[in-house]
Amino acid sequence: MKNIVLILLISFGIVSCKTPEKAKANNEITVTEQDTVRIANDELEYEITIIDPGFYSWLQGTARPEGYYSQEFMETRNKVLVMEWNNRVIQPQRYNPDLYEMRIDYDPKIDYGYEVNYKLYNYFIYFQLQHKQQLTSFTPRI
Repeated sequence: MKNIVLILLISFGIVSCKTPEKAKANNEITVTEQDTVRIANDELEYEITIIDPGFYSWLQGTARPEGYYSQEFMETRNKVLVMEWNNRVIQPQRYNPDLYEMRIDYDPKIDYGYEVNYKLYNYFIYFQLQHKQQLTSFTPRI
């Protein structure tokens, strides 16, 4: 099992992922009082955990519903967003290192499944809106 840390924001949240060959169904979501979103499929050996105050509420009440975007659309956007995120991680003198603390190891060749891509894509939107950041030329909007 290969562990990949996707996002680590000390004061804002944590997102981590264990990489599968293919990640599709049988996902389990657990929410705790700290506003934690956990998506896991032990059979396929992956996990993504997002801890960020307000994200779960935002996801439930503001984000586009599951099914609105295609998986292909979100994978394409996530690839670009991850690339820019990683670019900012390696430039702490230019970008706030408290926001861009850890590199994301997102492999576009791996099928993480719809739910992981949905949560990651929406986390990027949430992050950009909450912290007034623009990671790409795509304006973050809901």
